[in-house]
Amino acid sequence: MIFDTVSLLLKEKDKANLVSVAPTATVADAVRTMNAEKIGAVAVLDGQKLVGIFTERDVLVRVVGGGRDALTTRVSEVMTSAVYSIGPATSIDDALRVMSKRRFRHVPVEENGTVRGLISMGDVTRWVINSQQEQLNLAIGAVKQMGLSNRRG
Repeated sequence: MIFDTVSLLLKEKDKANLVSVAPTATVADAVRTMNAEKIGAVAVLDGQKLVGIFTERDVLVRVVGGGRDALTTRVSEVMTSAVYSIGPATSIDDALRVMSKRRFRHVPVEENGTVRGLISMGDVTRWVINSQQEQLNLAIGAVKQMGLSNRRG
């Protein structure tokens, strides 16, 4: 896992395609998209340029908490515009550290100004658990092999 990268995670992800909305989309449209895709965040793209991220938390805090109308409020008015992104060569360990330290549940993956995907804390956690299970299985297999080769017979 130490050498695994975000690029590998994106390739293995169930929903590898980037789900995005335009900044001019209404909050209601963005939420419908998120519900249809069963995801908690969407990238906000102006053409191909990442201009923000819109999350469930934005809906709760800025829309519901702010008393805004989801049918008329534009995503650009309530999205998180100061977006921190990581590159595809970022290690899974580093991605986990960044997401934990900054308390991000979602982070875009960008390469040369192009958004390659969006990863969630759930994606990273699943990757870590699967990686640890693989390492455990390898260790158990090695111990079994050692036990077989040490038998006298």
